[in-house]
Amino acid sequence: MNPINDKISDLHHRRSIRLKEYDYSQPGAYFITICTHQREHRFGEVVNGVMQLNEFGQIAQEEWMKTALIRGEIELGEFVIMPNHFTSADFTPTHEQFGKPVVGSIPTIVRAFKSAVSRRINLARCTPGKPVWQRNYWEHIIRDEKDLTNAQAYILNNPAQWENDELQFKGTT
Repeated sequence: MNPINDKISDLHHRRSIRLKEYDYSQPGAYFITICTHQREHRFGEVVNGVMQLNEFGQIAQEEWMKTALIRGEIELGEFVIMPNHFTSADFTPTHEQFGKPVVGSIPTIVRAFKSAVSRRINLARCTPGKPVWQRNYWEHIIRDEKDLTNAQAYILNNPAQWENDELQFKGTT
């Protein structure tokens, strides 16, 4: 055993967000949340329960809307851009092969979105390569109509509930 190699291995070990028994090759609806790097308030502010996007928030919104135009297999549902995170529900990738980049899969869609937003924000603020997003994202498979309704309600009410939202606080996770 080499303690240095063990520490390096621990640093690169990432907990899988995948549901073990779910068939990711089937179409489905998903609820995702992507947080900014160190949960910095980067996309605007909530004023009287309404999200006011700044220049960077508008970039994130434009890039998400492009997602449906670029990838015809996706149906965008409700989404919200908050000061330090993005949440979306009800988009339906057609397939995924675990561990491989596949066009139309959740990881590929999220990676492309994060990359496009980061590139544009870093160009605007002259900070090439500076992190905009946290690594990874949170995902929940929407299992039925009630689950979808709950996800959509959460998204629509997110700005009004911002004062109570645990994601508003800066910090790393």
